[in-house]
Amino acid sequence: MTVIFIIVLAVLAYLLGSIPSAVWVGQAFYGLDVRDFGSGNAGATNTFRVLGKKAGVAVLAMDVLKGFTAACLVNYIPEVNPVLNKTWYINIQLLFGLSAVLGHLFPIFANFKGGKGIATLLGMLIAIHYISALACMGIFILILFSTRFVSLSSISAAILFPIQLIWIFKRHEPLFIAFGICAALMVILTHRKNINRLLTGNENKARLLRKHYRNG
Repeated sequence: MTVIFIIVLAVLAYLLGSIPSAVWVGQAFYGLDVRDFGSGNAGATNTFRVLGKKAGVAVLAMDVLKGFTAACLVNYIPEVNPVLNKTWYINIQLLFGLSAVLGHLFPIFANFKGGKGIATLLGMLIAIHYISALACMGIFILILFSTRFVSLSSISAAILFPIQLIWIFKRHEPLFIAFGICAALMVILTHRKNINRLLTGNENKARLLRKHYRNG
């Protein structure tokens, strides 16, 4: 029965991740689909770029909350106790969190065309190990203020994430370490176009307060 319940919650986590925050906010309040503008991604960064600061902050918060809520679904499984078996508890959190990330990348509610999953990854990480999440946020902000490249900031934080898990925080859960490595690889893969633009000097710098698109 527990296995079936875990599967049901994993599906629920995917559905949570599939909530297309950027698409729905754009359509409901601005009358446009953010995927038709900017980078074409349904994520917080493109929302900042297309719709402005207010919409971007709202979408960012919603996307983070999706990952956080999904990882916290583990608390609805009485048999999984973080005190008695911390590794098993974290493994289930990873399952649910990654299900939400998968939903964000391929949302069933938006024709499977979503964002890059950075904010949702951050949300699940906050639920699992908030200290490393804060460290990643610090790295992201430092590089963003230094270079104004959102993509470079995301990639750098993702690469340093498994490094800090192993050598700074001394984590020993095998799947958590594997997750950190896979997450870094996923971020790199989803930012292939950005990497090419960075190498050729064509990547856009962040201008989050610039004038955004308006319908009409």
